[in-house]
Amino acid sequence: MTAINAPRDRYNAVWIIFFILGLGTLLPWNFFMTATMYFTSRLKDPPIPPNGTANETIAHEQRNVLESKFNNVMTLCAMVPLLIFTCLNSFIHQSIPQKLRISGCLGVIFVVFLLTAILVKVQMEPLPFFVVTMIKIVCINSFGAVLQGSLFGLAGLLPASYTTPIMSGQGLAGTFAAFAMICAIASGSSLQDSAFGYFITACVVILLAIVSYLALPKLEFFQYYSDCRGSRPASDEENKMDLLKKETSGEKRPVVSLTDEEPRSTVSVFAIFKQIWVMALSVCFVFTITIGVFPSVTVDVKSSVANGGAWEVYFIPVSCFLLFNVMDWAGRSLTAVCMWPGKDSIVLPILVIARVVFVPLFILCNVQPRNYIPVVFSHDALYIIFMILFSFSNGYLASLCMCFGPKKVSQQEAETAGAIMAFFLSLGLALGAALSFGFRAMI
Repeated sequence: MTAINAPRDRYNAVWIIFFILGLGTLLPWNFFMTATMYFTSRLKDPPIPPNGTANETIAHEQRNVLESKFNNVMTLCAMVPLLIFTCLNSFIHQSIPQKLRISGCLGVIFVVFLLTAILVKVQMEPLPFFVVTMIKIVCINSFGAVLQGSLFGLAGLLPASYTTPIMSGQGLAGTFAAFAMICAIASGSSLQDSAFGYFITACVVILLAIVSYLALPKLEFFQYYSDCRGSRPASDEENKMDLLKKETSGEKRPVVSLTDEEPRSTVSVFAIFKQIWVMALSVCFVFTITIGVFPSVTVDVKSSVANGGAWEVYFIPVSCFLLFNVMDWAGRSLTAVCMWPGKDSIVLPILVIARVVFVPLFILCNVQPRNYIPVVFSHDALYIIFMILFSFSNGYLASLCMCFGPKKVSQQEAETAGAIMAFFLSLGLALGAALSFGFRAMI
């Protein structure tokens, strides 16, 4: 078999499955983040009565501490396991069967969200609830890291365009969560009811992802690329063109079969990194800048035209969260039809570095409260324009990097390259989360 007679992806079934898997990777966590107000509300305590005892006062103060520290501890419990397990997956993914890694991680995340939905209806004291919630966050991000790294590694075995549906599915996850948040605000439903709906929806999506993944090995298109790893060079399109040229010129080409395939050699992770370091550092920098200002800075921008009306209520949910996720999704999806600049072009890292301009642009918007830097861009329209460019460039450039990374190495190294790219994506998230505190403090 050769790349030139590869079977077609009939009905785009493999593309759709990778899209669903991308959606299943991030939608649960996006819903978890959207329900943050629900979690903090369960840590609140009613006011202490005037004749309250000392124990009641201590309990009240403990609840206040838990509530105030929830977001910071949640970020720590999310980013540290995400980074550690994505790194581990880059080194040990060849030692654990792919099916066990992906289906097993989806199964654990499903159980965690099912438990989370059940606990919505169960009364718990604040401290045990806080501890259980943080344990769930560690589990979701630990197994989610292995899942994400494994998916990108799996996509690395296929043509470059098959990383796009994973990125696009992840983009839709954010859009779906933001839209759900706006619907919850508009409907006036209670935090408890909204959270229960989020978690049940997440369980349904995870089940759909599990079923989709189990169907993947049965598709001929996927079988061809997964069975032939190591028998073709990195770029399938380039290989096709070479074969066509040889046939046209009358040259005989060797027939490669599964039985002729040589044993896969073990290649150092560091050797692979040397080939993809530009793409790896680029995707890391994209997410460092993005998470550095979104949402820590962007969420505190106040509308300059709203005067207590509906726009003031919906300004951040619409112009920050929904707009970011819609344009990010659009940018990720665009790589399905356009991949400019190319994987070896110097323009791509230049565009990635140029995104640093968004840091001062958002800092100079109408962020409140502020102590040091004056407001320069006060009008809502300027903030919205910045957000459109910021989110679209995030989705497009990140998706390009993730598509190109595994295609800069040979086919037998593509899965490891995809796992390495996932690690640097997670590293960018962690660095951005750390920088966000500094960027917000500057204002």
